[in-house]
Amino acid sequence: MNKAELIDKIAKDAGVTKTQANEALDSFTSAVIGALKKNDKVTLVGFGTFSVTKRSARKGRNPQTGKVINIPAKKVAKFKAGKEFSTKLK
Repeated sequence: MNKAELIDKIAKDAGVTKTQANEALDSFTSAVIGALKKNDKVTLVGFGTFSVTKRSARKGRNPQTGKVINIPAKKVAKFKAGKEFSTKLK
């Protein structure tokens, strides 16, 4: 499912226009990104938790040349599915 398909589904289920659904989705993603930039967690009970973790610097290998390269440390977004979400996938 891509963004356009998700917007269609939200609009249909909520009984709103596609424009309103798009604005709601954009607002949600902006709020999550803003919270993660501040190193906060976003927890949606029954769905899951978005958080930021630090990935340490490490050595990697260029697959074309085989040369060893240094991969710098960075922050990455992480999602942990909630219990209710996980049980619905079975």
